[in-house]
Amino acid sequence: MTVTLRPAMLEDIELFFRLQQDPVAVRMAAFTSANLSDRELFESRWRRVLSDPGVGVRTVLLDGVAIGQVLIFEIKGKPEVSYWIAREHWGRGCATEALRLLLEEFTSRPLYGRAAQDNAGSLAVLRHNGFTVTGEDVGPAAGRGEMVAEYVLTLS
Repeated sequence: MTVTLRPAMLEDIELFFRLQQDPVAVRMAAFTSANLSDRELFESRWRRVLSDPGVGVRTVLLDGVAIGQVLIFEIKGKPEVSYWIAREHWGRGCATEALRLLLEEFTSRPLYGRAAQDNAGSLAVLRHNGFTVTGEDVGPAAGRGEMVAEYVLTLS
C-alpha cells in the first residue's frame, strides 16, 4: 500500500463531491458545508478553492488511485489542515500518511487542526502527526444538525 499526493485538479471535484455524499462520513466529519448535496454550489466552491494560491490542496492517491484530499488553508488568519478519505479506506493509515506528506511539503508552523471530540479516527491522524490538543470549542456542525464539541490541536 503506497500513499502519494498530487496537486488537486478540476477533474477531482467529481471525486470530492461523491465522497461528501456519504452520510456516515458527513456525520463523522461534523463540520461540513450545509449544502453538500447542491452540486452547482459545491463545484463553484471547489473551483474557487483550487484557484486560490493561498490554499494547498492535494489529491490523495492509494496505489495510484484517487481516494480523497488533504489541504492546508487559512481560517480567521490561522493555517489549518483538513482531509477527507473515502470511508472504505478508513483505519488503514491513509489519512495519517497523506497528512504527513502534506506537512513535509508545507513546513510553516504553527499549524492547526480541529476535530469533533468523538471523532477518534481524525484525532488519531492529527496526533500521529505531532498535533497536540491546545483548546476546545463548540460550534454548529452542519453534518449533524446540532452544536458539537471539538478539540483544537496545534503543531508547533
